[in-house]
This record gives sequence, C-alpha cells and structure tokens, in this order.
Amino acid sequence: MRTDLISSRENPKIKYACSLRDSEKQRAAEGLFFAEGPKLCLELAKSCTPRAAYATEAALRKHPELAALDPAPVTPPVAEKLAGTKTSQGAFVLFEIPAPPPDTLATARRLLALEGVQDPGNVGTLLRSAAAFGFDAVLLGPGCAAPFSPKTLRSSMGAAGRLPVLHTGDLPASLRVLRERGVTCLAAALYRSHPLEQAGTDFPGGLCVVIGSEGQGLQDATVQACDAAVRIPMTDRVESLNAGVAGSVLLWHFRGV
Repeated sequence: MRTDLISSRENPKIKYACSLRDSEKQRAAEGLFFAEGPKLCLELAKSCTPRAAYATEAALRKHPELAALDPAPVTPPVAEKLAGTKTSQGAFVLFEIPAPPPDTLATARRLLALEGVQDPGNVGTLLRSAAAFGFDAVLLGPGCAAPFSPKTLRSSMGAAGRLPVLHTGDLPASLRVLRERGVTCLAAALYRSHPLEQAGTDFPGGLCVVIGSEGQGLQDATVQACDAAVRIPMTDRVESLNAGVAGSVLLWHFRGV
C-alpha cells in the first residue's frame, strides 16, 4: 500500500471524487464515474479503466486484491466523506466511462431499449439482467436514470461496464433505424398487445425489447415505432409489475433468441 496517507477531508482529490459522485453533469464532462465498495470496484476493474483509487487500511487488509488498483490510503473520516455515510466500505475508485463501439447500433442483434425509466434501481436491475441473459447492448432514451450514477451502479453490480450502453434523444427514430436493418422491435405495452407466449422466438434479423416506466409506460410514438406490443400474463391480484421485474421477465423469455 502506498504511504501517501490522505487524512484531510478537504484534500482537493477527495473533494473532486465527491463532486464526481454527486454530479451527473460533471461525470459526463469529465468522462469519469465514481464507484464504492471492494466487490463492485474489483468487478468494474475487469472491464473499465481505473483513473484513481482510495482505500482504508482495514479495507486493504480484508481485500488484499485491492492493492492491484494502487489505491491511495485514506483515514476512516476521509472514507466517510467519500461514502457520504458513516458506514463506508472503505474502497473507492474513479473509472473512465467506457465508450460503446461506434458501430453498436448497426451491429448489435439483441438489444434492450428503455424510455423514461427514472428509478436507478430499475435501470441497474435491467442492465444486470441484460448482461445475465446475453443481450448485446442497451439503448437509453430520454428520462432514464444515469447508468453510471452510484445508485444505478450498486443495482447493476457493474453490468454497465460489461455491455455497451448508448444514449438517444429520439428513441422512436433509433428504433426505426434498427427495423430498417431487420431487427424486430417489441414494445412492452397493453394496448393492442399479444400475450408473451405468442410473441414467438424466431427473429433472424435480431430483437430489441423496449421497456417504459411503470407509471407512464411507453410514449405512443415509441410503441408505434415498434413491430408489435407484448404483455406479460398476470393474475388480477396486482395491477402491474415494476419496470425492473417486467423487463427482466422479458429478457429471460428472449434469452435464447
């Protein structure tokens, strides 16, 4: 472990890390994101480039593999500031935000598209499910929680670093681009929808599963830009599933496409 112990909570490097933790605008401008926790940081290090790391002596003793990230040592009070809580996990890393390959939209065959999914927990869950079930990329439309915010990262367990995540300001237009090259786009919606078991599994040109928020669903223009709408059959005991659960069911259903 390095010997340049950081003991001041006002250290410029610590204040900079905290600003990245708290500001999506700064993360986008700097091309960096903030991650906390030994397990998450070590997982992200497999697919993302670390720019700076910090760890307490206790965290390094418990997780000696953190030494590979060359963390600057910090005192427990500094770790509390980095964590924003008194229950710090003692390990923090600033990573470069991975850039998706420029041809992702032109080549990916199995995609997840989200619109208006504001809850970081739902976005993180869906990123994790997309990675688990072998999808190639995730397309985020307007109104979605940031994939590299601390809350989303915790829910995704670093999945955003393992598959390309693209942003679009016009989801219907992006879906039309996918359809033009033969990708079938299926919207999760109730209006004029087919039960999931009738959706089929033969999509030779590829598949894009399109999910909206639980409260608002998908915009009409987005549904109209898709080939068809599908719904998950349910009992009448509940009115709906949240986006994370519903999307994960769909991703599992189409895992072999």
